[in-house]
Amino acid sequence: MKQNILVHRPTDLSRRWAQGIVNHYAADAKVSDISIQSVSVGTSTRLRVLVNHDAPHIVPLRWFVKTPSLAIKSRIITALPRLLHKEVHFYQSLSKASPVKLPHILAAQTRCCHGSTLVMTDLAESGFTPGQPDDALSIHQARQVIKQLARFHAHYWNNRQLLQTHRWLSGFNNRAEHYMGNLLAVPLMKQGLKLAVNLVPINLHKPALHYAANRHRITQSLATGPQTLVHHDCHPGNLFWQDEQPGFLDWQLVRMGEGIGDVAYFLATSLKPDCRRAHEAELLNLYRESLTKHGVEEIDDKNLYQRYRAHLSYAFEAMIVTLAVGGMMERSSNIELIKRTSAAVYDHDSLVALSVGS
Repeated sequence: MKQNILVHRPTDLSRRWAQGIVNHYAADAKVSDISIQSVSVGTSTRLRVLVNHDAPHIVPLRWFVKTPSLAIKSRIITALPRLLHKEVHFYQSLSKASPVKLPHILAAQTRCCHGSTLVMTDLAESGFTPGQPDDALSIHQARQVIKQLARFHAHYWNNRQLLQTHRWLSGFNNRAEHYMGNLLAVPLMKQGLKLAVNLVPINLHKPALHYAANRHRITQSLATGPQTLVHHDCHPGNLFWQDEQPGFLDWQLVRMGEGIGDVAYFLATSLKPDCRRAHEAELLNLYRESLTKHGVEEIDDKNLYQRYRAHLSYAFEAMIVTLAVGGMMERSSNIELIKRTSAAVYDHDSLVALSVGS
């Protein structure tokens, strides 16, 4: 699509803007009106809009538009590493070959120093049910997600050409993200623990601060296993459902990494602690079996568990940092996910083990 569709604020959503997108699919169609149904501001600004036009059999009427965050703190955190830029590139260059269900993209554009905009069909228009960040998934739902994660990871397993073919997966964006994460790790962890009050067991505070102080070394150690393409933010709010089958949203953090990191993040955020404890071993075994089914060989059970245990630390860090920054997730959802991830790292001594390992 050659038309400039970049949006910087909600008022940029004009009839003319929508007309250009509609005409890409139906040259003679006419847009009569566009109205904003809702605006949600977090790590990005998310707008649901109704576009009235005369070709609804070709182009949907309800759209979901994603633009850089209007919240200053969230925008600072996401702008330098250009997270939305990365998501646009994912949909433009990798989504067609993806083996998992993704939303239908109508238009996407990114320009250096000018921002990024993503336009997709509203999930409800396609008959999908969007997840919420604090959803507590059933064991049946968890099994479905684990099988799809394994399928996705196996598809890109040890694909060394990805970084060469898709340079946006590495380079400046990743360096900026790692630099900012390491620079802000200690103050954000301190602030997050302070705001969390009694949500995090007191005996996790010291190892959590140690983790933050040694974040650069620890994140390097968490990237030493077999490499594949990972979502890196697989919580319930980034899922959608159709006939009990999951789809995956929000690819701003997509990167090369260890597949078990996605599994750890998903189980720590998506299951109530008692449910996770009861089914964790089964789900890890299902992940290993599913990888094998899709052609990945030589998965060692003991090593898989140890890597899972280590990667739980990132899920915990992500939720604490989200609370510290503020405005990136509904506070009630953030609080619930802190409870879940705290329980996971506590159950497995994940932070303590990382502290001992330094």
